[in-house]
Amino acid sequence: MYSIYKSDLWPVQDKSKIQLYSLATPNGRKVSIALEELGLDYEAHKVNILDNTQFRDEFVEINPNSKIPTIIDPDGPGGEPIAIMESGAILIYLAEKTGKLLPDDPRLRNETLQWLFFQMASVGPMFGQFGHFYKYAGEKCDHPYPTERYTNEARRLLGVLEKRLTGRKFLMGDQYTIADIATFPWVGCLDWGYDAVDQLGLGEFKEVMRWHDACDSRDASQRGNKVCGFD
Repeated sequence: MYSIYKSDLWPVQDKSKIQLYSLATPNGRKVSIALEELGLDYEAHKVNILDNTQFRDEFVEINPNSKIPTIIDPDGPGGEPIAIMESGAILIYLAEKTGKLLPDDPRLRNETLQWLFFQMASVGPMFGQFGHFYKYAGEKCDHPYPTERYTNEARRLLGVLEKRLTGRKFLMGDQYTIADIATFPWVGCLDWGYDAVDQLGLGEFKEVMRWHDACDSRDASQRGNKVCGFD
């Protein structure tokens, strides 16, 4: 049994449920939204990365990289518990476990995974770097280059999404998938997290904002957004 089950910081009430260790960042929201969308029973435990609790030994045991989110599924492969780190891997695992949010058709499945990894490799890291230099690093870095670089890259990526979403309700057309769940919280964070609506000219990306609002307004998204909040 994982030692985190004995943690005084994250007490487990029901070991039969999926245990979610997270915070309401864009990456954290991906998994809580997916759990809500899939209707899976889970317990949520707030991991406050602002006070470095993610470096506690019991958390490192289930996530060697000390990042959120992480889950423990007591009913993993073969009926044995499994701990999973990395939000993209968690989304794939949950989709495969339930048979939902990931198309069965091999071509559509492959395409969905491509857009999921587009978020993991590009949208998340680049939007995150933009937010760091635009909002948080002003006192440490007063050179304009980082903000200009990541502003331009964030806008480029928004343009990629704008083109993809033109004529499509969701990233995969009419089907809502883990690719949408992975990506829309990062688009929202440009507003609620970084206060960068004007800096990035988000109003220019009408299809992106239309899609974001459609994803964010879902009941499961509204519930998932509130899980492990900062307050």
